[in-house]
Amino acid sequence: MVPKRIGILIPSTNTSVEADFQRLLSDAVTVHSERLYIPDGTMTEAFLDLMNQDLQDKAALLATAKMDVIAYACTSGSFYRGAAWDEQVRDTIEQRTGVPCVTTSAAVSKAFQALDVRAVSVMTPYPDWTNQKLAQYYAAQGLDVKGVHGDARAAAEGHRAINDQDPAQIEQFAREHFDRDAQALFCSCTAWRSLECVAALEACLNVPVVTSNQATIWATLHAIGSLGMATPTGRLFGAQPAQ
Repeated sequence: MVPKRIGILIPSTNTSVEADFQRLLSDAVTVHSERLYIPDGTMTEAFLDLMNQDLQDKAALLATAKMDVIAYACTSGSFYRGAAWDEQVRDTIEQRTGVPCVTTSAAVSKAFQALDVRAVSVMTPYPDWTNQKLAQYYAAQGLDVKGVHGDARAAAEGHRAINDQDPAQIEQFAREHFDRDAQALFCSCTAWRSLECVAALEACLNVPVVTSNQATIWATLHAIGSLGMATPTGRLFGAQPAQ
């Protein structure tokens, strides 16, 4: 049997997306990545613009390996230009490659729809400007964002270092900053190792926990009808996307 093939487009400094896909997927699905160059340092809109300038060519290169679906696996990279930007990214990739595309920001929105959640508390490793863009984006998607809390420790040595923060620190930060009037927790950023905290946080907070990589994996597998090919992680994996 030929395995299903998932292509992922990721920031060049990101080492967490591939690890999380590999952590959850069975041998019946393979993952193939292409990197979008982004400099290290303090994240800026200019850095994200630079990362996205080669999007079409990188997607086309990935598609030559005959992908069944392509995931654009960068949360901020798919929301920083506003509410419709993620759709533009998706359309750009699909038109260039002819392959269905999932973006992380849209996957998160679909995750909360599937969970019947409207009010969310958000944890990030982002600077303030990115947190503001995130709140604006998800408010435009119909979510009630109760708070966005950025852990300054994560990117203190540049955004590449986000990949190296101990998941125990992420879990503690989320426990301490969770907005109690929220229905769910969202841990944003595909470089943040928050997927490793999902079980502990759901048990502690007694609410669904959605992370960028978890939602991307869930939505990508649904797109190719292969959710059963993954290790269920969190309440999200028991939910079906809204039609």
